Formats: sequence, C-alpha cells, structure tokens
Amino acid sequence: MKAVANINTNIQLTFSQITDIAKQLPKKQKAKLLSILVKENEIEEEMTKAELVACIKEGLEEVKLYKEGKIKLRTLKEFLEDV
Repeated sequence: MKAVANINTNIQLTFSQITDIAKQLPKKQKAKLLSILVKENEIEEEMTKAELVACIKEGLEEVKLYKEGKIKLRTLKEFLEDV
C-alpha cells in the first residue's frame, strides 16, 4: 500500500502538528522524509570562503604528514565502507 498525503497548502500547521503527522507515517516513509530534510539542509548550508580555505589547508597538512610518514591515509575501500 502506498502512503499518500493530500494537504491543502492554505492550512497553517504548527511545528508540533507537523511532528505529530510525521510520527504517524510508516517507518520507510519516515526514513525517506528524514533523508529529504537532511538533503535540503545540506543544500542550504554554504561554506564561507574562510571555511573553504581552512578545509584546503587541513587537507594539505594531511598530505604533508602522509609524505613525511607521520600518518597513514585510509584506502578507497575503507573510505567507501564509511559512506
């Protein structure tokens, strides 16, 4: 059975009401809703120039430490296991 919701967009709902509705969804639909909300949140988050520069510097420092033999990097297989 497919979960279907017909909502008139003119109805104003509080956050609490939306939460109550979401709690009534089947487990699979809750998971799908969560993934949609997380994805939307990730799209809205923008990295500032300073944050980008900090990430690049951190990556370059890791490369330097790897070349010096001070750290061991994860293999692609190890990385993909975490994804």
